[in-house]
Amino acid sequence: MKTITATLDVSRSHQYIQKGAAGIKRSKHKPKAEDAAHLPLIRQIIDKRPTYGYRRVAAIAKRLLRREGMPVINHKRMYRIMKVHGLLLTRYTGRPTWSHEGTIMTDQSNQRWCSDIFEVRCDNGQRVRVSFSMDCCDREVMSYVATTGGVSGDMVRDLMIDAIENRFGSVDNISGSIEWLSDNGSPYTATDTRKMAQALGLDVCTTPYRSPESNGMAEAFVKTFKRDYVRMHAIPDPISLMKQLPIWFDDYNENHPHKALKMRSPREFRKLSIKLEACPV
Repeated sequence: MKTITATLDVSRSHQYIQKGAAGIKRSKHKPKAEDAAHLPLIRQIIDKRPTYGYRRVAAIAKRLLRREGMPVINHKRMYRIMKVHGLLLTRYTGRPTWSHEGTIMTDQSNQRWCSDIFEVRCDNGQRVRVSFSMDCCDREVMSYVATTGGVSGDMVRDLMIDAIENRFGSVDNISGSIEWLSDNGSPYTATDTRKMAQALGLDVCTTPYRSPESNGMAEAFVKTFKRDYVRMHAIPDPISLMKQLPIWFDDYNENHPHKALKMRSPREFRKLSIKLEACPV
């Protein structure tokens, strides 16, 4: 077929037509009978988490099927089922204007933590500002603070202490030095913040000016958090938002699959890492 199409100077893909049925292309995939049995589960996941793509839907489906002792669905089959039934998300076609070649992710936990501040607008027009700390390996959000005013240096310092206590139990138990990556906002660059960070064992690192990609992991989390939680729930006022924030952060840590973590959630990844570290073999 390749020799014929090359000689005729035509596209090879257009020549794969079933005999006796002109104009009908041969299907690449043969539908399986058991695909229809998985469709209700897929729709159930999507109804609850409509912003999830096929890879994250496949990870949640695997988790549920394993609990029932049933065969799992890999992401390629999940893509085919969702494509046939029109359940795929719209493909993102944006292009970055600046290429960032640095590496933010670390190969082990507690080597680099990142932090950022973002704003959430409530239905009544009031705004809530949230600051968080996240590990650049396992992606767990270790601490956060929220306020209807501006995030101050005192709040960032409390954020640092809460993150250390979450990981090590006490500020005295921190092992080694941990990088603290953030932008150049005044709460992060304040002299008191830098002094406290140094006393706690945190090495403050700030991104270059006009380079949000240098803190891309925190920026990506903000986008994910707003898409999967903020935009999917009613937020009438700041009080309602404050009540939902701990639930959302806990759900993210427990359930959100990450491709870099082999589609595990942050806490699933940490539990597995701690188990492997404890294994003597």
